[in-house]
Amino acid sequence: MKIHLIKKQSILLFARQHARSRVSFAEWLEKLKYADWEIPGDIKKTFAHVDLLGKGSQRVVFDLGGNEFRMICQYSFGEKYIHLFVCWIGTHADYMKVCNENRQYTINSY
Repeated sequence: MKIHLIKKQSILLFARQHARSRVSFAEWLEKLKYADWEIPGDIKKTFAHVDLLGKGSQRVVFDLGGNEFRMICQYSFGEKYIHLFVCWIGTHADYMKVCNENRQYTINSY
């Protein structure tokens, strides 16, 4: 199934504000265009550097820019599309703060 990205504007804004992330996010968006997922495990086939979060959160953490940036998204598999919601984007250091506070399962900045 094809992916319907929700809040692409958040990615573009972050990349505009963090110049070193631009190439990584452009490549990520390009791969997403051609992704075809049937199950959450397929996300790893498209993006090698991801972590599927547990606790029934239906969330995935994308490592971008050589692990310099992280993006948390929530996914929902529908009948025709997978909806991928951008929940949070930040640096690796910012992500570690989120994890230390155990908020990676609930954070929603967008």
